[in-house]
Amino acid sequence: MSEAQIQQVRRFNRTVTERVGVLHDRYLGGDRPVGEARLLWQIGDEGRDVRGLRERLGLDSGYVSRLLRALEADGLVTVEPLPEDRRVRTVRLTEAGRAERALLDARSDDLAAALLAPLDEVRRARLVDAMAEVDRLLTAATVTLDVVDPGHPDARSCLLAYFTELRESFDNGFDPGRSLLPDAGELRPPRGLFLVARAQGEPVGCAGLKLPEGAPAEIKRMWIAPGARGLGLARRFLTALEEHAVRHGRDVLRLDTNKALTAAIGLYHSHGYREVPAFNDEPYAHHWFEKHLAPEKHPAPEEPR
Repeated sequence: MSEAQIQQVRRFNRTVTERVGVLHDRYLGGDRPVGEARLLWQIGDEGRDVRGLRERLGLDSGYVSRLLRALEADGLVTVEPLPEDRRVRTVRLTEAGRAERALLDARSDDLAAALLAPLDEVRRARLVDAMAEVDRLLTAATVTLDVVDPGHPDARSCLLAYFTELRESFDNGFDPGRSLLPDAGELRPPRGLFLVARAQGEPVGCAGLKLPEGAPAEIKRMWIAPGARGLGLARRFLTALEEHAVRHGRDVLRLDTNKALTAAIGLYHSHGYREVPAFNDEPYAHHWFEKHLAPEKHPAPEEPR
C-alpha cells in the first residue's frame, strides 16, 4: 500500500468521526459516550451472551465489563449467568434500557437525515452508494480466518449450511453419507486442518485441507455464506490453504467439484487450477482440478560484515 492511500484513509476517518459526533462524551445528545450507546444497540431485544457481544464488537473483556457495569448501575441492563451454564453470562435490556435505545435510534435517524439533507438527490444517491461500498469493503477487511477443530460449533454451523445448499443446488440432491467427504479426523492436525471465516465474531465460511501421507493435499468443504459472497473470501481461503499445504511440504493441491457450482469452477480456473482426469470416485463430482505450488521461500541469510 502507498503512503497516499494511508493518508486518504486517515482523512476519511477524521471526517467521519467529526461528522457523526463520536468525539463528544454525550453521544447524540444523550447522557452517555458512544461506547455505552453502541453496546445498547448491540444487545437487542432478546439479549446476548457477553462473550458473543465482545466478539461482535471486537473489544477486550475488561473494557466490555466496565461498559456493562456503567449501564447496569444506571438501570439499563441486567447481567446474569445462564442457569444451565453459569460460566456464560447473558446481558438483557431493562424497560429503561429499551426506552433509551429507542431514543438513540430516533436520534440516529435524525443524524443520518442531517447528513443527507444538504445534498441534492444525485449526490445523496452517490453518498449512500459509496457508504454501502465502504461498509462492504471494511467488512471484508475485518473478516478473520481461524484454524478450528471441525467439531467446533462454528464449524458445525457452516457445514450444516453447506450441506443444505448442496442439496438445493445439485440436480439429484446431496446426501453426505454417499459422498467421499473426509471424517473429522482427516481435518485435524497432523492429517489436515479446518478453517472458519468470521465476520464480527459470526461464522461466514469454512474450508478444509487434507494432508494424506504420500499423496497430494486436497481442499474439502469450502463454503461461503451467501451474505458474505463478493468479499473475496474464496480467494483468501484458497491462498491460505495453499500456504498451509506448502508449509507442510506439499507441492500439489487438488480438489473436486460439481457441475452446478459454476462460480466455484470459474474461481478455480482464475486462481491457477487446471482440470485433470478424475483422481477419486466422488459420486457428486464432475470436475477435478489440481495446482502445482511453488515451494515456500525463505529470506536469504545476511552476509556477515
